[in-house]
Amino acid sequence: MEGRTEGASLPSGPDGKKRRVSYFYEPTIGDYYYGQGHPMKPHRIRMAHNLIVHYSLHRRMEINRPFPAAATDIRRFHTDEYVDFLASVSPESTGDPSVTRHLKRFNVGEDCPVFDGLFGFCQASAGGSLGAAVKLNRGDADIALNWAGGLHHAKKSEASGFCYVNDIVLGILELLKVHKRVLYVDIDVHHGDGVEEAFYTTDRVMTVSFHKFGDFFPGTGHVKDVGVGLGKYYALNVPLNDGLDDDSFRGLFRPIMRKVMEVYQPDAVVLQCGADSLSGDRLGCFNLSVKGHADCLHFLRSYNVPLMVLGGGGYTIRNVARCWCYETAVAVGVEPDNQLPFNEYYEYFGPDYTLHVEPCNMENLNTAKDMEKIRNALLEQLSRLSHAPSVQFQTTPPTTQVPEEPEEDMEERPKPRIWNGEDYESDPDDDDDEKPRIRTNFGDPVVNVHMRDVADLEDVKDVKDVKPVKTEENRSF
Repeated sequence: MEGRTEGASLPSGPDGKKRRVSYFYEPTIGDYYYGQGHPMKPHRIRMAHNLIVHYSLHRRMEINRPFPAAATDIRRFHTDEYVDFLASVSPESTGDPSVTRHLKRFNVGEDCPVFDGLFGFCQASAGGSLGAAVKLNRGDADIALNWAGGLHHAKKSEASGFCYVNDIVLGILELLKVHKRVLYVDIDVHHGDGVEEAFYTTDRVMTVSFHKFGDFFPGTGHVKDVGVGLGKYYALNVPLNDGLDDDSFRGLFRPIMRKVMEVYQPDAVVLQCGADSLSGDRLGCFNLSVKGHADCLHFLRSYNVPLMVLGGGGYTIRNVARCWCYETAVAVGVEPDNQLPFNEYYEYFGPDYTLHVEPCNMENLNTAKDMEKIRNALLEQLSRLSHAPSVQFQTTPPTTQVPEEPEEDMEERPKPRIWNGEDYESDPDDDDDEKPRIRTNFGDPVVNVHMRDVADLEDVKDVKDVKPVKTEENRSF
């Protein structure tokens, strides 16, 4: 099939109000390699970026290369010992007995292997989410995208589910400097346990997760898990069964999120767009189309609240690239042509060479009765929140600074697992035998790659320590 030399981005309908979109992309992200047979492939982010460029979507956004998050930035959530370990461990050091002990302690080695450039990968992912938060805090963008982010399983002192550093928590902590209330929404097929756990006791962050529940990683996210203390009723969990389709999802997502927006009135929203909820995902079990998945972004975008959009899971990488490209188009307010433009990874998308993934013929185990029961339970939970929580306003010095470019110098519990360790069947033409490594020469086009934004963050260990910053733009708080 002949490919087109350029993609068509068509104007969207009347609801496609233009937004200022800031897009974060690290050109070397696709070179990181979890190892032979591992299902997590950062190369999918490069593939998504390549589609974005060939659809000319990059011309409708501000393009930023993220400043790598420093260890001090990452310590705002993660423990010192854990960060020090991530910064120092390497494949060559794993045979050392002292390192082996720490591998077990920090849950590194199975789902979360040690690979070349591990800490650099964490810095790139976290730096993009911190930079996105800074853009929103400054009012420089309405929507900020970081497809390398969304690593929602990482805990304060351990890795989990292919995730080492929780860029989402770091980004939300940054947003809380300016915004009184932040809403986190997770549409990955796996429960957003790391983010929920981080904010389980506060009302300044509401977490909402739509996920497969049951005998499925990470095994958390029951509908009765609602938060504790000040955070009681500010954690919403939507447990779902196999085969979830577009109509069922839309019929649940929209009424729940409409009520959440009405009751909680967030000042900023973070949406985790894990693409393993798509039909045909290698580790997922839902049956969503790309448009059904992107409808969540379309709906939240309509509220015109500062919005951070992140990646997450997704293990059929050709479909991940399709999904995140289309959701980038939704963010900028255009409808791309379904026929893919010719691009560097064109052979991945055969035999149809189209943008959209259609649902397959699988049974939807989410019955209408089940959906109604869950919807009613969650709306009842939301009805207990009579008004949006307030926070005492404190005038504090601005804490967000753009770092200067440095001068160049010439105790174990059983862990649930997301992957059984067996060889993983790669996408066609995705040759694991090549074993890519970090390199400095990259071919993907990037605009303004020297434009870097990230917070100069103080050491904050708890969300209660984060106070809103009074600025000219937010006097009404």
